[in-house]
Amino acid sequence: MVQELNSISKTAIIGAGPAGCFCAYFLQDFCDVTLFDYASPLRTLLPTGGGRCNISFAEYDFRELAGNYPRGEKFLYSVFSRFGVADTIEYFEKIGVKTYVQDDLRIFPVSNSSKDVREKLLGALKKVKLKKEMISELDFNKYDYIIVATGGHSSYAMLKNAGHNIISPKPALVGLKTEEKFPPGVVIKHVKSCGFEDDLLFTHEGISGPLIYKISSIYARREFPYTINLDFTGEFDLQDYLNKNPHKILKNLLADFVPKSFAEYITVKAGIDKDEKCHNINAKMRDRVLQLLNSFEVEVTGTAKGGEVVTSGGVDLKEVDSKTMQSKIVPNLYFCGEVLDIDGFCGGFNLQNCWATAYVAAQSIIEKLSV
Repeated sequence: MVQELNSISKTAIIGAGPAGCFCAYFLQDFCDVTLFDYASPLRTLLPTGGGRCNISFAEYDFRELAGNYPRGEKFLYSVFSRFGVADTIEYFEKIGVKTYVQDDLRIFPVSNSSKDVREKLLGALKKVKLKKEMISELDFNKYDYIIVATGGHSSYAMLKNAGHNIISPKPALVGLKTEEKFPPGVVIKHVKSCGFEDDLLFTHEGISGPLIYKISSIYARREFPYTINLDFTGEFDLQDYLNKNPHKILKNLLADFVPKSFAEYITVKAGIDKDEKCHNINAKMRDRVLQLLNSFEVEVTGTAKGGEVVTSGGVDLKEVDSKTMQSKIVPNLYFCGEVLDIDGFCGGFNLQNCWATAYVAAQSIIEKLSV
């Protein structure tokens, strides 16, 4: 029975990114698979992880793993329980991609090469037909199953026409523009804000770096402008340092806690002469400095250009079955990857979403074919 179905069942996968290619791999032995994309397959994989391809993140508890997704956490419980990080590692080992785990738990290929991962993934699609073609409608007259894996930037009009609600996409994992301008190029480590602690970078447009990527994800749906508070140093006894270093210039003292150029910036912003010595700092001056170091208010006016990694938004998860990735509106229509309203933090989480949702979609179709 399976062989008869295999000979006639045709599946179209729209989008040859990580999710689409992964899904095609699992389906290729069970039905006739055609993978459509208007450009080169897996082109979006190449810049990931700074060109090294951050395949996943070494968190093996599916609930803890799902907690790294500002949108889609509960939806992913079912998905990750079926295909977790260990499954991802096992798959890549199978196609010849050995991996390792960094100290920060990010998982990379031993080759540290996105190109290598791309070649191995494409090489594994031995029975898949690749077509360079833009698809603008769902044609179930030609295909028994259609899987949409177009990422976070396209196919929405087609899906709206099919009756699906699309959560308007917004940039996530991006740098932020600020009203105030800061000394560009300065990196400050272990900055705290919004419940996170990570590194921050000042840019010509505003603020960026790992901490800001997380904040931009959490606040992706928030209207601009909005204000965030930054804690650069944590609690410390500035008066004690002033007393012990009376002849030291204040900005040089502060440079023990933050980069020198930012120490000068803080000094001037507090209304203190940049060359003022510590013994001349009174209580009001001290408190202004502490306020700026521990609760620095930044008004965010928008997202920075060119830094977008993923989008928040996509197919409404209420209209997708998390156990199968099948549409609740259109029979035999499936979704996987970032076309869904799912986005994670930096660290391999967005690729893990691609691998896992692709696997679940493929297995759901395989189960139908096996009946």
